[in-house]
Amino acid sequence: MAVNKAPLLPKLTLSNGITIPQIQLGLYMMPRGEVTQPIRWALLEGYRGFDSAQAYHNEREAGEAISTFLSNPDDNKEGLRREDLFFTTKLASCSTSYDQVRRSVKASVDACGLGYVDLFLLHSPYGGREARLTSWNALEDAVDDGEVRMIGVSNFGVAHIEELMAAKPRIKPVVNQIEVHPFNTQTSIRETCAKHGIAVEAYAPLAQALRMTHPKIVQLSNKYGCSPAQLMVKWGIQHGMVTLPKSMHRERLVENADVSELAISEEDMAAMDGLDEKLSTDWDPTDAP
Repeated sequence: MAVNKAPLLPKLTLSNGITIPQIQLGLYMMPRGEVTQPIRWALLEGYRGFDSAQAYHNEREAGEAISTFLSNPDDNKEGLRREDLFFTTKLASCSTSYDQVRRSVKASVDACGLGYVDLFLLHSPYGGREARLTSWNALEDAVDDGEVRMIGVSNFGVAHIEELMAAKPRIKPVVNQIEVHPFNTQTSIRETCAKHGIAVEAYAPLAQALRMTHPKIVQLSNKYGCSPAQLMVKWGIQHGMVTLPKSMHRERLVENADVSELAISEEDMAAMDGLDEKLSTDWDPTDAP
């Protein structure tokens, strides 16, 4: 399948000046035995970012797939290096034990075998204030020790973000990864993130395919000559978010990221914004105490 890979590589500049691939392959619910091929296909088709987590149980296999690609000249015709790729993982559970979190971070770095993790997130706010702030302190020290390049949060609601920023962290979060799509726009969380210079990463940007046949999505897809998935990915891109579409099929991997020529009008972006129904396709810890 011949594609022009350059358009698949939009990047977003974070508050610390480092760029991040704006379209990445989400590895959620990819079994460890099935993650290798989609990652290889994604790399061949221009993806440069991959989003894993301790709770996905595929850090090791994902890292091995990336390393194998980099070391195979038949695949890696562009001569990509480790530093050309972006690997994210997440702490399964916040803890009041600083040492436990530090061990957990090191275990993830060792598991992926990539030398370091580009972005390490607190996967959820569960555990309470002390656990969140203790875990954050441990992530800051992981950055200092070179295990992690950048740190952020995931599934943090407005109160959790304000709590962390009020604690005056030594290293500020660069992203908050939350479920965002036209049917769950998360406006208040996105506004709070913007206030603090925190980029938003949208997981489940395709709403787990639950609204692909919605009349407005179908109408706009026909208008722009694109798939519903492309329309929803581009909506996130035009809102300045990082998007994490997931697919285990090569053709869809290409399709999901091939949105460089698509430009949604302001009127149609507003119409898509108006589809919000607070649809949560998986879990929603953003109101956790």
